[in-house]
Formats: sequence, C-alpha cells, structure tokens
Amino acid sequence: MELKNKTAVITGAGKGIGRAIAEVLAKEGVNLGLIARTAADLEQLQASLGNTYGVKVASAVADVSDRTQAEAAVASLEMELGAIDILINNAGTATFSSVLDMDPEEWERIVRVNLMGTYYVTRAVLPSMVAQSSGTIINISSSAGERGFATGSAYNASKFAVMGFTEALMQEVRKSNIRVTALTPSTVNTELASSAGLKIGDEDRMMQPEDVAELVLATLKLPQRVFIKTAGIWTTNPQ
Repeated sequence: MELKNKTAVITGAGKGIGRAIAEVLAKEGVNLGLIARTAADLEQLQASLGNTYGVKVASAVADVSDRTQAEAAVASLEMELGAIDILINNAGTATFSSVLDMDPEEWERIVRVNLMGTYYVTRAVLPSMVAQSSGTIINISSSAGERGFATGSAYNASKFAVMGFTEALMQEVRKSNIRVTALTPSTVNTELASSAGLKIGDEDRMMQPEDVAELVLATLKLPQRVFIKTAGIWTTNPQ
C-alpha cells in the first residue's frame, strides 16, 4: 500500500504502543485521527506530529468501550479528515487475578474495552471503507489470544474473542477489498505492563512499543491482494 496521504485512525493513541504507531505512520506521510481517553496526551501528541511531519492530525477524546462515545469520535474524525483508509484498534487494558479473586466488574471492564471497544470502533469505520471498496483494519491482539494462562481469564477471554472477531470480519469484508489482520505480540514494555506487574528482568530485552509499530508498518506495506489472518512477534526472554 502507498501510505502517503492515506488517513489512519488509531485507538489508545495517547501513549505506549498507540503513540509509537502514530509516530511511525506520521513519518510515512499518513494523516492521523487519534482516539484516547486523556485529552492532555492527545493534545501533546497532535501538536508534536503535526509540527514535525507536516501531516494532518485530528483527535477525539473517547472511551471506546462506550458505543456512543466511540461512534461520535469516529464521526468527528471523518468530518475533519475525510474517509478513513486504515484503522488500528489498539486500545486495551489488563488486570491479572484468579477467577475467584477478581471483581466481576473489573472482569467485565476488561472485556468491554478490549473486545467491545474493538467492535464499536470497527463498526463505525466500516461504512466508509465499504463505500470506497478499500481499507485495512489491524487489531492489536496478543499472544494471550492464542493461549491461556493462570490469572489471565479476563484478558485471555477478551483477546481470544478479538481473534475470532478478526477472522469472521476478514471473511465478511474481503469482497469489499478490505483487509483485516490481528497482530499478536507478547509482553511489551509499556506503562500497562508495568502496572499489571509484567515487567520482569532487564527491560531493555523486552519488546518495545516501537517493535509493534514497525510490525504494523510492515503489514500495511504488504500488497493489498495479500490477506493474512495473524502476525506475531515475540520478545526475548528478559530474565
């Protein structure tokens, strides 16, 4: 795909993986629609990318797990930037605890953000992609969407569901020349990983947000005729 002057929407764009993806795409001349929950993060990133790379950057504050907010955010970005060519569903959250110990409301929150947020934003973006008979959707899933582990029931369930959603959607929209892919990184050195207690050993040997961003870029540069279900990258064991 020729990326210059394309328009991409990125959720969870304020920090971590989402921010790294935004920076990599801006370098390629991609106009950006940024969605996150924290206005200050979006304002700083919007100014930085626009000034540095000369691309159009718009932002919308929204909690993607709320359907009304997700739809309003997409509508706002489309009004400012025009039709969306690329969607990166990156927003996510995690807490790890046993099934008995985790608060049911927290379990539900993880599923709402990771799964329902992906669904809501995708559903809002799809009409313009179908109308133009082109588009690429990349869902940032996880290796936790391929194998379960103790204390990961909510996160595993949400990410396994994202994988199923990706595969089903891929089959639905291929006829419209829309490519749908899931990326499945393992633990990435982010604030989320730190808060969840996943940073262990030497952080320099962990996967970095920029590594995921480069995988996103490589996936986007594949010829549009190439459909892949998943692509994974794995961190060096930090211990």
